[in-house]
Amino acid sequence: MDPEIIFDDIGSYPLPEGISRDWIEQVVTSRAEDEHLFGIISDTMEQKIAAGVEVPTYPQFQDMNRQYLRIINDPELTETPLLVKEPEAKILELEALLGLGAKYKKEHGKPLDIRVCVTGPVELYLKEFGGTSYGDVLLIFAKSIDRFVKNSIGHSGDLNVATVSIDEPSIGINPQIMLDDEDIIKALTAAGESAHQHGIDTEIHLHSPLNYKLVCQVPSINVIGVESAASPSYLELIDRADLQVSDTFLRVGIARTDIFGLTAVLNEKYDTNVWKETDKLMEVVTDMETPEVIAGRLTNAYGMFGDSIRYTGPDCGLGSWPSQELAQKLLSNTAKGIEMFCRNQ
Repeated sequence: MDPEIIFDDIGSYPLPEGISRDWIEQVVTSRAEDEHLFGIISDTMEQKIAAGVEVPTYPQFQDMNRQYLRIINDPELTETPLLVKEPEAKILELEALLGLGAKYKKEHGKPLDIRVCVTGPVELYLKEFGGTSYGDVLLIFAKSIDRFVKNSIGHSGDLNVATVSIDEPSIGINPQIMLDDEDIIKALTAAGESAHQHGIDTEIHLHSPLNYKLVCQVPSINVIGVESAASPSYLELIDRADLQVSDTFLRVGIARTDIFGLTAVLNEKYDTNVWKETDKLMEVVTDMETPEVIAGRLTNAYGMFGDSIRYTGPDCGLGSWPSQELAQKLLSNTAKGIEMFCRNQ
Protein backbone atom coordinates (compact mmCIF):
# COMPACT_ATOMS: atom_id res chain seq x y z
CA MET A 1 0.00 0.00 0.00
CA ASP A 2 1.46 3.31 -1.02
CA PRO A 3 1.28 5.47 1.00
CA GLU A 4 1.62 2.83 3.69
CA ILE A 5 -1.48 3.16 5.86
CA ILE A 6 -2.67 0.12 7.81
CA PHE A 7 -6.36 -0.82 8.03
CA ASP A 8 -7.36 -1.94 11.53
CA ASP A 9 -10.64 -1.95 13.44
CA ILE A 10 -11.55 -0.99 16.97
CA GLY A 11 -12.93 -4.33 18.12
CA SER A 12 -16.53 -4.55 19.26
CA TYR A 13 -18.91 -6.25 16.85
CA PRO A 14 -22.56 -7.34 16.75
CA LEU A 15 -23.35 -10.73 18.21
CA PRO A 16 -24.65 -13.48 15.95
CA GLU A 17 -28.41 -13.78 15.77
CA GLY A 18 -29.78 -15.66 18.77
CA ILE A 19 -26.83 -14.90 21.06
CA SER A 20 -27.30 -12.39 23.90
CA ARG A 21 -24.91 -10.30 25.96
CA ASP A 22 -26.22 -12.05 29.07
CA TRP A 23 -25.27 -15.42 27.59
CA ILE A 24 -21.78 -14.14 26.77
CA GLU A 25 -21.37 -12.89 30.35
CA GLN A 26 -22.60 -16.19 31.76
CA VAL A 27 -20.33 -18.45 29.70
CA VAL A 28 -17.29 -16.21 30.11
CA THR A 29 -17.73 -16.44 33.87
CA SER A 30 -18.54 -20.15 34.07
CA ARG A 31 -16.27 -21.33 31.20
CA ALA A 32 -18.85 -24.09 30.75
CA GLU A 33 -19.34 -23.65 26.99
CA ASP A 34 -15.88 -22.71 25.74
CA GLU A 35 -16.21 -24.68 22.51
CA HIS A 36 -19.38 -22.82 21.49
CA LEU A 37 -18.05 -19.44 22.62
CA PHE A 38 -14.67 -19.91 20.95
CA GLY A 39 -16.42 -20.90 17.73
CA ILE A 40 -18.43 -17.66 17.76
CA ILE A 41 -15.31 -15.57 18.38
CA SER A 42 -13.33 -17.37 15.67
CA ASP A 43 -16.14 -17.14 13.10
CA THR A 44 -16.50 -13.42 13.75
CA MET A 45 -12.77 -12.85 13.39
CA GLU A 46 -12.91 -14.60 10.03
CA GLN A 47 -15.62 -12.12 8.96
CA LYS A 48 -13.25 -9.25 9.69
CA ILE A 49 -10.42 -10.90 7.76
CA ALA A 50 -12.73 -11.63 4.79
CA ALA A 51 -13.82 -7.97 4.77
CA GLY A 52 -10.20 -6.91 4.25
CA VAL A 53 -9.15 -5.71 7.70
CA GLU A 54 -5.36 -5.98 7.70
CA VAL A 55 -4.85 -5.94 11.47
CA PRO A 56 -8.17 -7.02 13.00
CA THR A 57 -8.93 -6.75 16.68
CA TYR A 58 -10.29 -9.86 18.38
CA PRO A 59 -14.09 -9.55 18.54
CA GLN A 60 -15.06 -7.75 21.72
CA PHE A 61 -18.36 -9.07 23.02
CA GLN A 62 -17.64 -8.48 26.73
CA ASP A 63 -18.14 -5.30 28.72
CA MET A 64 -14.88 -3.37 28.35
CA ASN A 65 -14.56 -2.68 32.08
CA ARG A 66 -15.93 -5.89 33.56
CA GLN A 67 -13.63 -8.00 31.38
CA TYR A 68 -10.61 -6.71 33.32
CA LEU A 69 -12.12 -5.77 36.67
CA ARG A 70 -13.47 -9.31 37.10
CA ILE A 71 -9.85 -10.47 37.27
CA ILE A 72 -8.22 -7.41 38.88
CA ASN A 73 -10.72 -7.43 41.77
CA ASP A 74 -10.36 -11.17 42.50
CA PRO A 75 -8.02 -11.69 45.50
CA GLU A 76 -7.20 -15.19 44.22
CA LEU A 77 -5.83 -13.75 40.98
CA THR A 78 -3.85 -10.80 42.37
CA GLU A 79 -0.53 -10.61 44.17
CA THR A 80 -1.43 -7.33 45.91
CA PRO A 81 -4.71 -5.40 45.74
CA LEU A 82 -5.49 -4.53 42.07
CA LEU A 83 -2.18 -5.94 40.76
CA VAL A 84 -3.00 -9.06 38.76
CA LYS A 85 -0.61 -12.01 38.88
CA GLU A 86 1.20 -12.26 35.55
CA PRO A 87 0.00 -15.82 34.76
CA GLU A 88 -3.62 -14.74 35.43
CA ALA A 89 -3.52 -11.71 33.12
CA LYS A 90 -5.24 -13.54 30.29
CA ILE A 91 -7.45 -12.26 27.49
CA LEU A 92 -9.94 -15.04 26.81
CA GLU A 93 -10.54 -13.96 23.21
CA LEU A 94 -6.91 -14.59 22.30
CA GLU A 95 -7.15 -18.12 23.67
CA ALA A 96 -10.25 -18.55 21.52
CA LEU A 97 -8.31 -17.53 18.39
CA LEU A 98 -5.28 -19.82 18.78
CA GLY A 99 -6.89 -22.42 16.53
CA LEU A 100 -7.67 -19.83 13.85
CA GLY A 101 -4.09 -18.57 14.12
CA ALA A 102 -2.71 -22.05 13.40
CA LYS A 103 -5.15 -22.51 10.50
CA TYR A 104 -4.29 -19.12 9.00
CA LYS A 105 -0.54 -19.75 9.20
CA LYS A 106 -0.94 -23.15 7.55
CA GLU A 107 -3.00 -21.64 4.72
CA HIS A 108 -1.03 -18.43 4.19
CA GLY A 109 2.46 -19.37 5.32
CA LYS A 110 2.66 -16.47 7.75
CA PRO A 111 1.14 -15.50 11.13
CA LEU A 112 -2.13 -13.59 11.32
CA ASP A 113 -1.44 -10.00 12.38
CA ILE A 114 -3.85 -8.91 15.12
CA ARG A 115 -4.58 -5.85 17.22
CA VAL A 116 -4.94 -6.34 20.98
CA CYS A 117 -7.24 -3.81 22.64
CA VAL A 118 -7.17 -3.31 26.41
CA THR A 119 -9.19 -0.98 28.58
CA GLY A 120 -6.99 1.86 29.79
CA PRO A 121 -6.03 2.54 33.42
CA VAL A 122 -7.89 5.87 33.57
CA GLU A 123 -11.11 4.23 32.38
CA LEU A 124 -10.83 1.42 34.93
CA TYR A 125 -9.91 3.87 37.69
CA LEU A 126 -12.99 6.01 36.94
CA LYS A 127 -15.20 2.94 37.03
CA GLU A 128 -13.90 1.94 40.45
CA PHE A 129 -13.00 5.23 42.16
CA GLY A 130 -14.81 7.99 40.24
CA GLY A 131 -13.89 11.60 40.96
CA THR A 132 -10.94 11.06 43.29
CA SER A 133 -7.23 11.54 42.78
CA TYR A 134 -5.03 8.67 43.88
CA GLY A 135 -2.09 8.56 41.49
CA ASP A 136 -0.56 5.50 43.14
CA VAL A 137 -3.78 3.50 42.65
CA LEU A 138 -3.99 4.60 39.01
CA LEU A 139 -0.44 3.34 38.48
CA ILE A 140 -1.35 -0.10 39.86
CA PHE A 141 -4.20 -0.35 37.36
CA ALA A 142 -1.71 0.58 34.63
CA LYS A 143 0.74 -2.12 35.71
CA SER A 144 -2.05 -4.70 35.67
CA ILE A 145 -3.10 -3.68 32.17
CA ASP A 146 0.50 -3.92 31.00
CA ARG A 147 0.58 -7.50 32.31
CA PHE A 148 -2.42 -8.38 30.14
CA VAL A 149 -0.53 -6.97 27.14
CA LYS A 150 2.72 -8.74 28.08
CA ASN A 151 0.91 -12.05 28.49
CA SER A 152 -0.85 -11.58 25.14
CA ILE A 153 2.44 -11.00 23.34
CA GLY A 154 4.12 -13.96 25.05
CA HIS A 155 1.31 -16.48 24.56
CA SER A 156 -0.07 -15.58 21.15
CA GLY A 157 0.84 -18.86 19.44
CA ASP A 158 0.63 -18.45 15.66
CA LEU A 159 -0.97 -15.02 16.05
CA ASN A 160 1.29 -11.99 15.69
CA VAL A 161 0.44 -9.09 17.97
CA ALA A 162 1.15 -6.30 15.47
CA THR A 163 -0.64 -3.47 17.27
CA VAL A 164 -1.79 -2.77 20.83
CA SER A 165 -4.50 -0.26 21.64
CA ILE A 166 -5.26 1.31 25.02
CA ASP A 167 -8.93 2.30 25.12
CA GLU A 168 -9.45 5.58 26.99
CA PRO A 169 -12.82 7.04 25.91
CA SER A 170 -13.17 9.33 28.96
CA ILE A 171 -9.96 11.34 28.49
CA GLY A 172 -10.92 14.71 27.06
CA ILE A 173 -14.64 14.14 27.66
CA ASN A 174 -15.40 13.13 31.25
CA PRO A 175 -15.39 16.11 33.65
CA GLN A 176 -15.17 13.65 36.56
CA ILE A 177 -11.46 13.07 35.92
CA MET A 178 -9.61 14.72 38.81
CA LEU A 179 -6.28 13.01 38.23
CA ASP A 180 -3.15 15.09 37.65
CA ASP A 181 -1.77 15.15 34.11
CA GLU A 182 1.56 13.84 35.37
CA ASP A 183 -0.14 10.85 37.00
CA ILE A 184 -2.04 10.13 33.77
CA ILE A 185 1.16 10.35 31.70
CA LYS A 186 2.96 8.03 34.13
CA ALA A 187 0.08 5.53 34.08
CA LEU A 188 -0.27 5.49 30.30
CA THR A 189 3.49 5.06 29.98
CA ALA A 190 3.35 2.02 32.27
CA ALA A 191 0.33 0.55 30.48
CA GLY A 192 2.15 0.64 27.14
CA GLU A 193 5.56 -0.44 28.43
CA SER A 194 5.64 -4.09 27.30
CA ALA A 195 4.32 -3.31 23.82
CA HIS A 196 6.86 -0.50 23.49
CA GLN A 197 9.71 -2.78 24.58
CA HIS A 198 8.72 -5.26 21.86
CA GLY A 199 8.68 -2.51 19.23
CA ILE A 200 4.91 -2.88 18.75
CA ASP A 201 2.88 0.14 17.65
CA THR A 202 0.79 1.27 20.61
CA GLU A 203 -2.37 3.25 19.95
CA ILE A 204 -4.58 5.16 22.32
CA HIS A 205 -8.24 5.18 21.36
CA LEU A 206 -9.81 8.49 22.39
CA HIS A 207 -13.35 9.71 21.79
CA SER A 208 -12.09 13.31 21.78
CA PRO A 209 -8.64 14.60 20.76
CA LEU A 210 -8.75 17.58 23.15
CA ASN A 211 -5.93 16.14 25.27
CA TYR A 212 -3.77 14.88 22.42
CA LYS A 213 -0.82 17.02 23.58
CA LEU A 214 -0.83 15.12 26.87
CA VAL A 215 -0.60 11.83 24.96
CA CYS A 216 2.30 13.18 22.90
CA GLN A 217 4.23 13.20 26.19
CA VAL A 218 3.73 9.44 26.70
CA PRO A 219 6.86 7.71 25.36
CA SER A 220 5.29 4.26 25.08
CA ILE A 221 2.31 5.40 22.95
CA ASN A 222 3.09 6.34 19.37
CA VAL A 223 -0.35 6.42 17.68
CA ILE A 224 -3.32 8.63 18.60
CA GLY A 225 -6.75 7.51 17.37
CA VAL A 226 -9.17 10.22 16.22
CA GLU A 227 -12.87 9.64 15.49
CA SER A 228 -12.78 11.94 12.49
CA ALA A 229 -15.43 10.38 10.24
CA ALA A 230 -18.38 11.52 12.34
CA SER A 231 -16.50 14.64 13.54
CA PRO A 232 -14.13 15.91 10.80
CA SER A 233 -13.46 19.07 12.83
CA TYR A 234 -11.54 16.94 15.34
CA LEU A 235 -8.62 16.89 12.91
CA GLU A 236 -8.44 20.68 13.07
CA LEU A 237 -7.66 20.45 16.79
CA ILE A 238 -4.37 18.65 16.07
CA ASP A 239 -1.17 20.40 15.03
CA ARG A 240 0.96 18.16 12.83
CA ALA A 241 4.09 19.81 14.23
CA ASP A 242 3.26 18.43 17.69
CA LEU A 243 3.10 14.94 16.22
CA GLN A 244 6.39 15.31 14.37
CA VAL A 245 8.28 16.67 17.38
CA SER A 246 7.14 13.77 19.57
CA ASP A 247 7.39 11.12 16.80
CA THR A 248 3.69 10.38 17.20
CA PHE A 249 1.33 9.19 14.45
CA LEU A 250 -2.42 9.22 13.89
CA ARG A 251 -5.09 6.61 13.42
CA VAL A 252 -7.84 8.45 11.56
CA GLY A 253 -11.44 7.29 11.52
CA ILE A 254 -12.82 7.31 7.97
CA ALA A 255 -16.07 5.35 8.36
CA ARG A 256 -18.86 6.46 10.69
CA THR A 257 -19.90 3.99 13.36
CA ASP A 258 -22.51 6.15 15.15
CA ILE A 259 -25.34 3.90 13.95
CA PHE A 260 -28.04 5.84 15.81
CA GLY A 261 -26.98 9.06 14.09
CA LEU A 262 -26.91 7.33 10.71
CA THR A 263 -30.32 5.73 11.16
CA ALA A 264 -31.80 9.03 12.37
CA VAL A 265 -31.14 10.36 8.87
CA LEU A 266 -33.05 7.42 7.40
CA ASN A 267 -35.90 7.83 9.89
CA GLU A 268 -36.31 11.44 8.76
CA LYS A 269 -35.96 10.55 5.08
CA TYR A 270 -38.68 7.88 5.18
CA ASP A 271 -40.70 9.16 8.14
CA THR A 272 -40.42 5.78 9.82
CA ASN A 273 -38.44 3.83 12.42
CA VAL A 274 -35.89 1.81 10.46
CA TRP A 275 -35.12 -0.29 13.53
CA LYS A 276 -38.64 -1.68 13.12
CA GLU A 277 -38.92 -1.34 9.33
CA THR A 278 -35.51 -2.94 8.83
CA ASP A 279 -35.61 -3.21 5.03
CA LYS A 280 -34.17 0.33 4.86
CA LEU A 281 -31.22 -0.34 7.19
CA MET A 282 -28.93 -1.56 4.41
CA GLU A 283 -28.94 1.97 2.97
CA VAL A 284 -26.43 2.86 5.68
CA VAL A 285 -23.80 0.95 3.69
CA THR A 286 -25.24 1.17 0.16
CA ASP A 287 -26.06 4.89 0.03
CA MET A 288 -24.37 6.60 3.01
CA GLU A 289 -21.08 5.00 4.12
CA THR A 290 -19.96 4.05 0.61
CA PRO A 291 -16.37 3.36 -0.52
CA GLU A 292 -16.38 6.69 -2.37
CA VAL A 293 -17.38 8.66 0.74
CA ILE A 294 -14.84 6.77 2.85
CA ALA A 295 -12.05 7.36 0.30
CA GLY A 296 -12.89 11.06 0.30
CA ARG A 297 -12.46 11.31 4.06
CA LEU A 298 -9.05 9.61 3.91
CA THR A 299 -8.02 11.93 1.07
CA ASN A 300 -8.93 14.97 3.18
CA ALA A 301 -7.10 13.65 6.24
CA TYR A 302 -4.02 12.77 4.20
CA GLY A 303 -4.00 16.28 2.76
CA MET A 304 -3.71 17.61 6.30
CA PHE A 305 -1.32 15.08 7.87
CA GLY A 306 0.39 13.10 5.11
CA ASP A 307 2.67 10.37 6.40
CA SER A 308 1.79 11.24 9.99
CA ILE A 309 -1.17 8.89 9.38
CA ARG A 310 -0.18 5.30 10.13
CA TYR A 311 -3.54 3.58 10.70
CA THR A 312 -7.09 4.04 9.50
CA GLY A 313 -10.47 2.34 9.76
CA PRO A 314 -13.91 2.88 11.28
CA ASP A 315 -14.28 5.51 14.00
CA CYS A 316 -15.18 3.13 16.81
CA GLY A 317 -16.52 -0.35 17.46
CA LEU A 318 -19.58 -1.84 15.78
CA GLY A 319 -21.11 -3.59 18.78
CA SER A 320 -24.30 -1.50 18.65
CA TRP A 321 -24.92 -2.24 14.96
CA PRO A 322 -28.05 -4.31 14.21
CA SER A 323 -26.39 -7.25 12.48
CA GLN A 324 -23.07 -8.86 11.65
CA GLU A 325 -23.96 -8.60 7.94
CA LEU A 326 -24.26 -4.82 8.11
CA ALA A 327 -21.08 -4.49 10.19
CA GLN A 328 -19.07 -6.65 7.78
CA LYS A 329 -20.32 -4.59 4.84
CA LEU A 330 -19.04 -1.40 6.50
CA LEU A 331 -15.62 -3.01 6.99
CA SER A 332 -15.63 -4.15 3.36
CA ASN A 333 -16.57 -0.64 2.18
CA THR A 334 -13.72 0.73 4.27
CA ALA A 335 -11.24 -1.64 2.63
CA LYS A 336 -12.49 -0.61 -0.81
CA GLY A 337 -12.31 3.07 0.14
CA ILE A 338 -8.68 2.70 1.24
CA GLU A 339 -7.88 0.94 -2.05
CA MET A 340 -9.51 3.78 -4.02
CA PHE A 341 -7.50 6.35 -2.08
CA CYS A 342 -4.23 4.50 -2.69
CA ARG A 343 -4.90 4.17 -6.43
CA ASN A 344 -5.28 7.94 -6.66
CA GLN A 345 -2.03 8.80 -4.90
